Amino acid sequence: MSNQILVPFDGSLPSKQALEYAFERFPDADVTAMYAVPTPGGYWAAFEGTETHTPGEAEARERGETLLEGATALADEHDRSLSTHLSSGKPDQEIIDTAVDEEFDAIVIGSHGREGVSRVLLGSVAERVVRRAPIPVIVVR
Repeated sequence: MSNQILVPFDGSLPSKQALEYAFERFPDADVTAMYAVPTPGGYWAAFEGTETHTPGEAEARERGETLLEGATALADEHDRSLSTHLSSGKPDQEIIDTAVDEEFDAIVIGSHGREGVSRVLLGSVAERVVRRAPIPVIVVR
């Protein structure tokens, strides 16, 4: 049985369902909800790692914190404790890096997020996580 479960959370119905699935399926596990603030590529990517911030970054981080508060409220409804994690970058890479760096046992991810379904069955972030994660990934739809 898994001890540490990472659940990418963006406030969408599939991410809520994934969090609820993690609570139900792994009742004794430590669950962490994470939100990755998407960072733009192209011109703004050249400033990565500097003191320069991309436009709207502060607002995007605030939105991420608000979304994670929603995940915490959902945990309270299920009488579960929940850790949260906020990062910035390409969401799929941030999910994988966090799972590996923090030694999570599994990732439970919704089939697609707020951006809608970019593929027939999986959202693009979920698909890339499934293909590239070196740990088990459960897709909830």
